[in-house]
Amino acid sequence: MLKRFFSYFIPVMVYQKKSEINKNLEVTWNNGQLVLDSKNTNYSYGSLQRILRKGLQYIGFERIRNFEQILVLGVAGGSVIKTLAEEIKCKGHITGVEIDPAVIAIANEYFGLDRIPNVEIIIDDAFEFILKTKNRYDLIIIDIFQDLTMPNFLFEEFFIHRINYLLRKEGFILFNTMTLTPEHTQRNLDYRSKFDSDYSVRMYPKVEDHNELYTIKKLR
Repeated sequence: MLKRFFSYFIPVMVYQKKSEINKNLEVTWNNGQLVLDSKNTNYSYGSLQRILRKGLQYIGFERIRNFEQILVLGVAGGSVIKTLAEEIKCKGHITGVEIDPAVIAIANEYFGLDRIPNVEIIIDDAFEFILKTKNRYDLIIIDIFQDLTMPNFLFEEFFIHRINYLLRKEGFILFNTMTLTPEHTQRNLDYRSKFDSDYSVRMYPKVEDHNELYTIKKLR
């Protein structure tokens, strides 16, 4: 508990690991909270949990509570899954897809991800998973980063169309993006333009400084 106390004054690292996917993973006490960070950004808990929680608020906790199937692409430490299960009290099945097994090992040991009921964690590439899955989902959360970088495929039409196909009518996509350059801003504008009148698209800029959130509802 001393580490937690001192973390209100200075971050206190408790574990560090490199993996084939992530060059640096750090579990740190920060302001009394255990967080998971990469080299340059927060991966789980901390600011990321606040960002995704805001997105879920925009969709509506009461609505989410009744969803039967939820897909999380990019699990990291599992903070959004904890928000769904423990705060929103979602009783539906949550499938989390994470490419880095080292991250899931950390999530289980330090954040108790494996103790949350109704959760299935799959180690796989998100792109490969969405090609294989036969399920349809009420909510798809996309939160895929490698440090400060977002894979290009997230913004390509094939991936967007496949995600849309997997989404049930009246379902939602929650997409967390990072805008650090003018090119990123234009990329996000182009992304928004790829949805037709079958979808209701809302963008929430400047969430925790550099993040833009999208909520996308499938109308028909």
